[in-house]
Amino acid sequence: MRRFLGLALSLLLLSLSACALFPRHDPLNINVVGIEPLPSQDLEVRFAVKLRVQNPNEAVIDYNGVALDLEVNGRPLASGVSDQAGSIGRFSEAVLVVPVSVSAFAVLRQTLGLGQTQSLDNLPYVLRGKLAGGALGTLRFVDKGQLSLPKTANFTW
Repeated sequence: MRRFLGLALSLLLLSLSACALFPRHDPLNINVVGIEPLPSQDLEVRFAVKLRVQNPNEAVIDYNGVALDLEVNGRPLASGVSDQAGSIGRFSEAVLVVPVSVSAFAVLRQTLGLGQTQSLDNLPYVLRGKLAGGALGTLRFVDKGQLSLPKTANFTW
């Protein structure tokens, strides 16, 4: 029994010291800096979402894929993926472009969810995403905020 406890304690100390070998990384700073229309098909609208990704760390971040999910007013609205690859230097930034799709059904859900009284001002949104691959593995990020659509916004399908 003593031998088992000694082995367990040794493994615990070894695992704790191994964690110290891996430096901690600050989270990435992600901001949506642009949205441009893309050619659409039938019952969907497509956009190119431009993300500014800031790396506040001392290590370069390599990635080989990007995925995004956008919720507005607590409901899924858009999603997209890209197999682009690259690096974001230490204490540096890059702009990534990810195509996203918005289905007519997602817009219908959003419209029904707004009801008669809610306006298009200050709608809560959550953007979840990930940068895949690299030495650090997959890095996930979340951006939350409020968005307001212009009163002259005209969406056609």
